[in-house]
Amino acid sequence: MAGPSRVATPDGGRRRVGCAAVTVVLSLLVALLCAALAGWALWFVVADRAVVLRQLWGGAVVEGALVVQAVVLAIVQATGDHGVDGVLLWGYVVTQLVVLPIAAAWAFAERTRWSSVVLLVATFTVAFLQLRLLQIWGTL
Repeated sequence: MAGPSRVATPDGGRRRVGCAAVTVVLSLLVALLCAALAGWALWFVVADRAVVLRQLWGGAVVEGALVVQAVVLAIVQATGDHGVDGVLLWGYVVTQLVVLPIAAAWAFAERTRWSSVVLLVATFTVAFLQLRLLQIWGTL
């Protein structure tokens, strides 16, 4: 099996295409999942309802995608495919990994409309962090 292909960049340099492209796809997937969960949470905010267990399972799906993304980013960075500031990158990765579990615990404890607001804010936060990861990675 052949390794990642190389493509020419506008400045005449060469960069690898492979795992780095997967990070973009994963970021977009996480952002779409967050948008769906945010829409669902917004619906509950408008309806003045508390978060239900199915929404927390939706948050678990997003969290699973975030874990997969973190593993891929670790592999990409370990192989030296992309020169990104590790502290900045992993600061965002770790932050987004803890936002949804904290929000889920808060939403589970708070059985009012505000639990839906907490979930809504958390999903927007993770979606924003995905945008920042794409900017850090140099794809935006």
